[in-house]
Amino acid sequence: MNILTVDVEDYFHVSALAGSIDRNRWDDYPCRVEVNTNRLLDLFDEKSVKGTFFVLGWVAERYPVLVREIVARGHEVASHGYSHQLVYEQTPDVFRQETLRSKEILEDLAQQPMRGYRAASYSITKKSLWALDILCELGFEYDSSIYPVYHDRYGIPDATREPHRLTAPNGGSIYELPLSYITLAGARIPISGGGYFRLFPYWFTRNCIRAVNRNEKLPVIFYLHPWEIDPQQPRVSTSLLSRFRHYNNLKKCYSRLNTLLDDFEFSTVAAFIEKQSSC
Repeated sequence: MNILTVDVEDYFHVSALAGSIDRNRWDDYPCRVEVNTNRLLDLFDEKSVKGTFFVLGWVAERYPVLVREIVARGHEVASHGYSHQLVYEQTPDVFRQETLRSKEILEDLAQQPMRGYRAASYSITKKSLWALDILCELGFEYDSSIYPVYHDRYGIPDATREPHRLTAPNGGSIYELPLSYITLAGARIPISGGGYFRLFPYWFTRNCIRAVNRNEKLPVIFYLHPWEIDPQQPRVSTSLLSRFRHYNNLKKCYSRLNTLLDDFEFSTVAAFIEKQSSC
């Protein structure tokens, strides 16, 4: 059983486009997160699959009905922070304030505790491990922000790959679900979804997930953003690299996701942790 997650944010929240979009003008951009997330919810209903939705506080504040709809359809709601700023670009005080703000908004809307957290762009790295202590202080039970790969924006390359209980720098304890990779020719290749799901041919992703499940006996933690199934989204003028990262194969993503949900079984993060605890 693998783990299905959705990072609920809009196209103009994306870190790769941050250099071209003023966050103070987010409200000026046409929002598409509601229709795209509902499209994912419809697909998940069709496939009888449940997932964990890491919802951005900014989105929850403006689209409270969307949060309630996610819960009504039987999915887990977790926190994606509030403003989608990279953790290592925030001070601990700002991170604490924003994370608490998002947690309280989501708990009020979902009418359930926020057990889980995922940082914007997996930005809990070696220079922001202090964030794990704050997550513990705020009562989060699990985190899924660490990517054990090399990347220019994120990654802790030597991090443990298995889901595990992690001790934070100040001694707190939190369950960590690192994003998935496969080792090829000595290199760690990310296979958890998102831009990698759009970049690699589907047969490669399928074979890698099967290999992790079969050889490592581990679940793959798959993630996607609602904007990734939306090739009609407004185009933002940005750098060549950012255009490639953001717009590559948007037209193919929905059909690939449809196939993925036929090929593999998925559950929520909470269901996985509960199953592990009962073993």
